Amino acid sequence: MPNFYNEYERFFVSVDCVIFGFSGGNLKLLIQKRPYEPGLGEDSLIGGFVGKDESVNSAASRVLTYFTGLENVYMQQLGVFGEVERDPGERVISVVYYALIDVHEYNEHLSEKRNARWIDINDLPRLCLDHNEMVEKARKALKSRINTEPIGSNLLPELFTLSQLQSLHESILGYAVDKRNFRRAVLSHGLIERTEKVDKKSSRRGAALFRFSELRN
Repeated sequence: MPNFYNEYERFFVSVDCVIFGFSGGNLKLLIQKRPYEPGLGEDSLIGGFVGKDESVNSAASRVLTYFTGLENVYMQQLGVFGEVERDPGERVISVVYYALIDVHEYNEHLSEKRNARWIDINDLPRLCLDHNEMVEKARKALKSRINTEPIGSNLLPELFTLSQLQSLHESILGYAVDKRNFRRAVLSHGLIERTEKVDKKSSRRGAALFRFSELRN
């Protein structure tokens, strides 16, 4: 009996990770200089091939840890990019994930060693292959969830001001929001709660510090 699998060609499966952070009031993206051909030296997302003995989820987690030093990172599968000619090197199908990390917790020296760096999402350069499309799709996913789910808990410190939270929302949405309406809406959703602590960095009186009501994802 003929082997069914031998009737088909084999090709590569990779994972690409759209890694978001938040710093200085701006949404950030972790990118690297591509270390191999095709596209050697071009700006690229963080990624790698799936090993024979690992799942795509495990491969994505491995790549994230390799570049950031972090484990148990918030990560969601975004979709599959499988156009036949998407990679001029070989036939490669990419499973794409987006991840959210606190930029103050990751291993900065490790990322530098891997030739990775943070950029402002609004200064996104031309990335290799179809990586710009991946970033755009990931940002749309964030926009659809930011107002109803506590995804900001993965980007902000444990305690934050409403101004910091508003800046995060605006950086993801890509436009300014009305301060009064924003605060009314975000408090009505029940996703955050006020603490007794105050941040006095911005003024003598200080601003109330909040935290997310649910545990960090």
